[in-house]
Amino acid sequence: MNNSLTNKYSIYTLLVFFLTMLSCNQLIELNEEPVISDESADIPEGKLYHLGICIDSLNVNEYLIKNGDNPASIFSSLGFSALQADHISKVSFDVLDPTRLQAGMNYYTFTSTDSLEHIYYIAFAKSLTDYAVIDFTGDYVQAYEYCKDIKLKRAYAEGTLNSSLWNVLKAEGTDPLLAIKISDVFAWAIDFYDVKEGDSFQVSYDIAYIDDTIPLHIARVEAAKFTHQGKDYFAIPFIQNSIAEYFDEDGNSLRKAFLKAPLDIFRITSRFSNSRFHPVLKRYRAHHGVDYAAPTGTPVRTIGDGTVIAKAYQSGGGNYIKVKHNSVYTTTYMHLSKFASGLQVGKRVQQGEVIGYVGSTGLSTGPHLDFRVHKNGQAINPLTMEVPPGEPVKPELINDFHLTKQKVLAELDSFQRINN
Repeated sequence: MNNSLTNKYSIYTLLVFFLTMLSCNQLIELNEEPVISDESADIPEGKLYHLGICIDSLNVNEYLIKNGDNPASIFSSLGFSALQADHISKVSFDVLDPTRLQAGMNYYTFTSTDSLEHIYYIAFAKSLTDYAVIDFTGDYVQAYEYCKDIKLKRAYAEGTLNSSLWNVLKAEGTDPLLAIKISDVFAWAIDFYDVKEGDSFQVSYDIAYIDDTIPLHIARVEAAKFTHQGKDYFAIPFIQNSIAEYFDEDGNSLRKAFLKAPLDIFRITSRFSNSRFHPVLKRYRAHHGVDYAAPTGTPVRTIGDGTVIAKAYQSGGGNYIKVKHNSVYTTTYMHLSKFASGLQVGKRVQQGEVIGYVGSTGLSTGPHLDFRVHKNGQAINPLTMEVPPGEPVKPELINDFHLTKQKVLAELDSFQRINN
């Protein structure tokens, strides 16, 4: 598959090659056999591409990484010598970390169409979108990252609730994760633990695709209407202060200063109380917080923008984080299994950012989050506190907002007519 250098070059050419390599500061040992391509072979331009590589006159071969494989062993299996495999591994290390490769992932070779099957490129999948490409077409081996284009496609869903929003979407063949997206948009307007049979919804949203056919995830909600107990709630996307937010039909922000809860999925097991029987200490004491039962590892999100002022362990609360939101409000998150990567005291965090994960550290009988809110230094009930809304659309932008509203609501109506 790969001709040896002794058959391709004279001794003089080989010496010139090494001197050129050294003058270009290439980190190759003199006793290492460089890997080069067949310079006489030209790859013509064409219209058919795969992973950014023209394949009009190339064969593409697909393989699966097996248990125990690493880049060097794969290169050896493709016909490279041990020295060549070692060199390619070093050149590509920055984009092809061996510890990140997993069995079952794909890799590809791009070879000549003749019987020699000379390798021009090797590409390793690191995710559905990201690849490490090794290029043998130049004088030196090069490695770079390639990211597949992601295309957004508009979709639409509607329905009437006879059970949970999640179940209704799933029954209709729609990704039920859309339920979380919708509940995030209307988090402060609608209590999704109190939706009623007969409530209805319409939503247009974007799905991220790769290769035009493979859906990755729901990218965003474009517009939504939710009818709850006979009242219509609208979500209109609009960019203000360089931030995309959702507003109601009058231009009022759907985002409040705080989220209603620091978890997406939970069950309240203990409420704010001045006298609660402690399950571990076996005595009555104040419990100035709310306990949310959730599986270990469930992401915990800060309910508002703020600064981390404490991140530590205490015997009672276990691993805990305290966030100061402003001069009035502070929140505390306790019994965490671990903290979010990179989280440090003094770091600014944004509303909805993951700061830790549910656990059972400290005095705890099971995995849960003990969540507390202090207002002006006094503990308050998180379930009943009232917080101000986000900033409405600015007067100077209200005309632009109304144009956006007309466009997205017309799209919802259009989808509805097509579906019905």
